[in-house]
Amino acid sequence: MNRNCVIKDPAPGNRAQWRRSSAASANERLAFLNEASRRIGSTLDLAETSRELVDVSVPRFADAAAVMVQDRLMSEGELSPRPVDGTTLVRRVALGVAGADPDAWMKAFPVDEATVYPAILPQAQCMASGKPLMYPSLDKESARLIGASLDREEAVASLLTDCSFLAVPLRARGRVLGCVVFTRRPGGLPFEEQDVVVAEDLAARAALCIDNARLYTTERKTALTLQSSLLPVELPQALGMEIASRYLPASDLMGVGGDWYDVIALPGCRTALVVGDVMGHGTRAAATMGQLRTAARTLASLDLPPDEVLFRLNLMSQDLDPSQIATCIYAVYDPVTRSCALARAGHVPPILLHPDRSTEIIELPSGLPLGIGSDPLESRELILPSGSVLALYTDGLVESRERDLDAGIMGLRRLLAGPVDDLEDMCDVIISSQRSSHERDDIALLVAEVRDLDPDEIATCPLPADPRFVSHARRFVRGTLQRWGLGGLVDATQLIVSELVTNALKHGWPPIELRLLRGRTLVVEVADGSPAAPAPRTATPDEDTGRGLQLIKRFAYRWGTRPTPYGKIVWVEQHLP
Repeated sequence: MNRNCVIKDPAPGNRAQWRRSSAASANERLAFLNEASRRIGSTLDLAETSRELVDVSVPRFADAAAVMVQDRLMSEGELSPRPVDGTTLVRRVALGVAGADPDAWMKAFPVDEATVYPAILPQAQCMASGKPLMYPSLDKESARLIGASLDREEAVASLLTDCSFLAVPLRARGRVLGCVVFTRRPGGLPFEEQDVVVAEDLAARAALCIDNARLYTTERKTALTLQSSLLPVELPQALGMEIASRYLPASDLMGVGGDWYDVIALPGCRTALVVGDVMGHGTRAAATMGQLRTAARTLASLDLPPDEVLFRLNLMSQDLDPSQIATCIYAVYDPVTRSCALARAGHVPPILLHPDRSTEIIELPSGLPLGIGSDPLESRELILPSGSVLALYTDGLVESRERDLDAGIMGLRRLLAGPVDDLEDMCDVIISSQRSSHERDDIALLVAEVRDLDPDEIATCPLPADPRFVSHARRFVRGTLQRWGLGGLVDATQLIVSELVTNALKHGWPPIELRLLRGRTLVVEVADGSPAAPAPRTATPDEDTGRGLQLIKRFAYRWGTRPTPYGKIVWVEQHLP
């Protein structure tokens, strides 16, 4: 007698028949279990594993079989913190029936139904004790109680009464995940003790696969949550540029990857576009992606050239995790000049779609991926035609097992040159056309269309190196802001411009130019030919100078300087009303 099995004695009239029945031979059982080990657990999917268990069992081992697991395992990937008892909600995830009238079984025991089995029922007793429970012939009262718990008393009782009934717990790593129920029709061979051993082996194999699927799903969900929380929720509005993006997670067969994209607002209404790809998959790759994205944003705030940003990002990545390697492309776009400076570190090349629908690969040195070596990188600067589209992406979009990188890039160029003009539609077409494989890597896609600035977005005023033209600068500001409907900012902006222009005339060199930009904020820029940046200081009560930058700090949202090839620009931002 199997001490782990609780056997209900059959009705007296059936006992003789039960004793005369014989179990399959040892060789048959071994062959059956070997086949089950090959067929159960082919995927890391809980429902599919449950279906495989049913398919193996019916009709070779049982006439009907059903798999039930804890509902929390299905919805949250977690197990009940306490032993499974009569208060635990379980869900039927698979059902298999052989023979006549399978529709009646499907209606009586619908898949995906969640219920709480009372403690007196064999399913609840099996899960609570963690031991198999066998009825060589299920009595009518037990069948009626099972049906009553499902609110289908007559339908269930008619199917289960006098059936041979076997409930086996799904146990893995010391915890009960649910149970599997096998039945044989009246008149056939009832379950015997040898059958219980076979059923326990089947359940143990399936339970381990189900628990592996649970752990995988939990890890994948954690990685996806981490990854999605680190990607930008909403792209900032960029002056002179329309931007659209897509991120597609890797398939279940590949696991969560480390692709990311970012759009960063820079001083002077410029915009940085970043796309990166951490090699590898899983939570570690997603965490590294988040660190690199944060580091890239920090370096972008220093307003460094693209090659310098990637060089420093490379050094930082080696300090973060020397074993993690990533590729990245970084671009800075200036809407005033339509110039775009780009650099890449081992990343796939960007593609430019011209207004005439022709495409070209922007040639720039590839460089080594982040995390390898310390060689300097090179950048390239070009003028983007108005109406052109710049496409940045990761290799998962263009490379797969069925297609090499060059063929994938050519396919992407054809899609970009298609008849779609709307950027959102363009992204949808590219994603749906390029990545139909079930073994895809994750992908990031960022497309940006450039345009000329409108008259209500930019205004410039060249200034002679003459202090008398400070008043001219103030009049220019007043007229421009009133024309833009920003009369409430006139007084503060005139004060800011007076200080900036005066400093440029006293400490800078010609040429001097005043520029107003209206984007997310109102930007005031004064350019001059001197590379020396102004430094704020605290003036003593007896001094008449040294307070200009303090006044600017009081009225401005933020201010700063950036170098240019011919000098510098001092910029000040104010919030729009």
